[in-house]
Amino acid sequence: MLDYLRASQRPAVSEILECRTLTNTVIFSASGSASGQALDAALSIAALLLAEDKLTRALSNAVFAAASAANRGGSSQPLEELLLDLLSLGQRFNWTQLSVFVGQVPDTQTLRLLGNIARKSEEKLAVLFSAVQLSGNPAGVAHYVMTYSQTGLKDLGASLRFGAGGVSELLKRGQLLYSSSLRQRTSQNTPLGAFSNFAVDYAWRMPLMALVAKWCLYLVAGFLLAAALHFGRPPVSRLETPLQVRGFHFAREILFALGFLVVILFLSEPFLAQESQKAEFAFRLRLPTVGSVATAESTGAHTSIMNQFSLLTLLLFFVLQALIYIACLVKLAEIRRQNVPARLRLKLLENEDHLFDSGLYLGFLGTIISLILVSLGLFKQPSLMAAYSSTSFGIIFVSIFTAHARHGTTDLPSPPQNPTFSVTQALPSPSNLGPNANS
Repeated sequence: MLDYLRASQRPAVSEILECRTLTNTVIFSASGSASGQALDAALSIAALLLAEDKLTRALSNAVFAAASAANRGGSSQPLEELLLDLLSLGQRFNWTQLSVFVGQVPDTQTLRLLGNIARKSEEKLAVLFSAVQLSGNPAGVAHYVMTYSQTGLKDLGASLRFGAGGVSELLKRGQLLYSSSLRQRTSQNTPLGAFSNFAVDYAWRMPLMALVAKWCLYLVAGFLLAAALHFGRPPVSRLETPLQVRGFHFAREILFALGFLVVILFLSEPFLAQESQKAEFAFRLRLPTVGSVATAESTGAHTSIMNQFSLLTLLLFFVLQALIYIACLVKLAEIRRQNVPARLRLKLLENEDHLFDSGLYLGFLGTIISLILVSLGLFKQPSLMAAYSSTSFGIIFVSIFTAHARHGTTDLPSPPQNPTFSVTQALPSPSNLGPNANS
């Protein structure tokens, strides 16, 4: 191989072969040492790719620049990292596969990511190769797999069944792929198949409008369910007729529909509570005995206090408390508009204490459940802030409602006082009693 490459007239090939004289290496052992065969193999792969014009122009220029800098006294680490990636791919591909695979790589960063993925996922190497070749977008494939390190290659493998367009669409959106076997069986074995195909095509062309339509349908479903429960109740008695206020049941049904929408969104979206899958960069081996001693760097990972699951938990508690707060306002307005005496309205307000304090009960319940789940280890990245936020939101909303309710009850008329019985007012005057007035 070396004899064949020495006959090449390309300056880049000659520059690569000159790197065999390097002694101050960082990753590989020097070529002249007893363990220099690895460096010779990596240099041969890089030189042969350059000699046969298998690399892109940008990557060829990067290899030539790194080799030239190393031969002129600069650091050889950038070149050695590039050679290590080529050596890793060359160990797993034959020559035809390697030349086709790296023939679309635009830069050294993409090559590094693809080499890292190839080392960690050898059992799915065929999927990686097919996705890069079919999409023609190695940078997009590398970014997608590094973002979703656990399921990225699996999703790419599923998108391969839909051809180049399916892979390109997945890389363009940069989202996790979800497939429902129940939905597929339903669309295949029922007359809904034609409508399902139309809906999927529309959702692909106009995803935002499809999402809005989906949420609106959930909202309407919750409203109709609440309306069915309202009209399905037994009729009220004659004594309860004055307590019925026209129009307020629509407000309660709208609140139920909003709560139904929130619950369905959190239960039906499969990736809302999923933690990040972003992978770290490849580990680089450095041997101080081979080259210069590298300065030790801190490798501790800086974890954020708030992760995605904690933020979603905070949002869920806030929305639930806000819905309870609005429900309490609706009930307060309903009581104020009832055509009953003021004393009875005050009594009705006292009867709704449990509803008005339900925010606190829900807050305590959410905190207790969260702490139990944290103690059982069901959360990989627990956040106590998310657990205590349930009670905090309950206290805040109940305090605001209490202040609003006190301000609202001052508008109620004072209940009538009992009249004082006066004997002089009850009895007639003596002048009207006749001659026996004294008796």
